Amino acid sequence: MTMSISMKTTLQIKLLPLPEQHRVLEDTMRVFNEACSYIAEVAFENQCASKFKLQTLVYQEVRQRFGLTAQLAIRAIAKVVEAYKRDKSILCQFHERGAVVYDERIMRFKGLEAVNLWTRQGRMDIPMQMGDYQRVQWHRARGQADLVLVNNVFYLLVTIETPEEPPINPQGFIGVDLGIIRIATTSDGDSFCGLPIERTRQRFHKLRQALQKKGTKSAKRHLKRIAKTEARFRKDTNHCIANTLVDNAKDTGRGIGLEDLKHIRRRTTVRRDQRAQHSGWSFYQLQHFIQYKARLRGVPVVIIDPWYTSRECNGCGHADKANRQSQSAFVCVSCGHTDHADVNAAKNIRVRAEVMRPLVACVDPARKRGSTAASQRL
Repeated sequence: MTMSISMKTTLQIKLLPLPEQHRVLEDTMRVFNEACSYIAEVAFENQCASKFKLQTLVYQEVRQRFGLTAQLAIRAIAKVVEAYKRDKSILCQFHERGAVVYDERIMRFKGLEAVNLWTRQGRMDIPMQMGDYQRVQWHRARGQADLVLVNNVFYLLVTIETPEEPPINPQGFIGVDLGIIRIATTSDGDSFCGLPIERTRQRFHKLRQALQKKGTKSAKRHLKRIAKTEARFRKDTNHCIANTLVDNAKDTGRGIGLEDLKHIRRRTTVRRDQRAQHSGWSFYQLQHFIQYKARLRGVPVVIIDPWYTSRECNGCGHADKANRQSQSAFVCVSCGHTDHADVNAAKNIRVRAEVMRPLVACVDPARKRGSTAASQRL
């Protein structure tokens, strides 16, 4: 008997409300978060993180004071409890444009064209827009959804259950070295950098410096705008890199070896002119994208200790600071082995990943007539 394993992911669906509907949704969002802030005060005063006990304390007051329906009041209490459980010593405050949590009782989809949402003015049919990916994945939608407002545009963040492919028994590994000049380099010699990415990074950096130096109110507003644009650029680039790496590993039947990024900025040193590059890229986000995409495709990922991967010779194993002739050149002082420094590091990561390779469930040919071997650790 095979068990289907799935991962919860999120679909972002754009809503297209009419001007009056947009105003009503904003009002509903504001009141919902005001109710959350009130509930948080009660929870903090009573040091109560129990949903049942908190509901007893505030339910009737929330219904009467804020005019929420029964189910939306329950959703507000649940949102506060979830936030309060993280740290009971802090009084939670909710922004007036925080997410509104909807479930099946106060939200109903009308095909792929509209969604019926409860608002303070009653139920409303809100038109929505889906891309091809959302339409394909739509049948997996489960449970609740969050209504969010981003740059004055409403979105529904819908939870879906995406099935995971069975884990493969890897025939080797692809080592991936993350760096400043090259965002990612593999043990196969492939690199992800390129002039377009570097030019875009430099353009954002120079513009940010100029605006910070100017210091006016309009410059600060501009800084906020470019910060969002830059974040979208980094996220899209990281998605593309992660997709390419996982597809390559899946197609070749290999796993992926990654460095442990914990405290990466504290344990590495760079030149003064590279500090902006060092802190200007989200390597942890890239690692997260690789891990969850690999999990969906059944590709094992091994996180290894990066200690001395950039100084150790992949040919003879000799580790010495002198092996790094420059940022890109690696020349072993012991055996004379030469390679690009990032490729050499990626090969070392590959070797360590193979040593730490996971064991997956498999069929023992000698016992095929009997039963499969026991599932071992992933």
